[in-house]
Amino acid sequence: MRKFVTKPRNLAPIRTPHEQQKMRNACQFNASLMDLLRTHVKEGITTAKLDAIASEYTQDHGHIAACLNYPGPLGIPFPKSLCTSVNDVVCHGIPDNKPLQDGDIVNVDITTIVDGWYGDQSETFLIGNVSPAARKLTQVTFDCLYNAIGNIGPQSVVSDIGHAIVSHAHANKCTVVEDYQGHGIGEKFHQHPNVPHYPTFQTDSTLLPAGICFTIEPMINLGRKFTTPVDPEDGWTVRTADSKLTAQFEHTILMTETGPEILTLTKNGPQEGHQF
Repeated sequence: MRKFVTKPRNLAPIRTPHEQQKMRNACQFNASLMDLLRTHVKEGITTAKLDAIASEYTQDHGHIAACLNYPGPLGIPFPKSLCTSVNDVVCHGIPDNKPLQDGDIVNVDITTIVDGWYGDQSETFLIGNVSPAARKLTQVTFDCLYNAIGNIGPQSVVSDIGHAIVSHAHANKCTVVEDYQGHGIGEKFHQHPNVPHYPTFQTDSTLLPAGICFTIEPMINLGRKFTTPVDPEDGWTVRTADSKLTAQFEHTILMTETGPEILTLTKNGPQEGHQF
């Protein structure tokens, strides 16, 4: 039985059935966008082109790209509609005109606003013939996400997510980025609860009750867990401190009375148990 130093509590909004359906709608659109992008993520395409495809699809459906003009930590608004993080970029990579090359891995992170509600997810894609190390890292990261989802229920605390991720990553000689985390989500991009991907004293007493929505988005490194400061020139890009590869997968989750519901499942993307 888990022993709590402090009484567990919940700070996140409990979603009504109507709000839960709004979240499903937003996340289902987001997932359809990811399925569209996956048909284009291949050697030779630029990440700027991926951004243009995402922007057009989102606008054509009357929705909003949440990342575009989002305020940054250095005061610079994010200039694109999605994040594309290649090889050693941990997160917040800005799409550009450099073509993806054989052997690259790239995380595509998309968030859209549908009728005022946010859907958020990411996937790491393998470009051509990647190294065994890159393939293993991608597999470990994907399995960390699903191990975390499988380790929680409506009586869980947030640290149950961190324990599942850290144990699997470390067992496979990978590390877990601690500088960035998952988050509650709904009618705002970032809400309670904070969802670190490693256990902490605070998350040991933060509940995951039925009715809350949040993301799980582990960032796993081949080398050390440390990251660089935000790039002072673009105001966003974060890399691994040792320049080694990093990968990420993300889903938006609704906790129900019977367990976690993955809201951002795609029709054509990797499902639980997938082997890369």
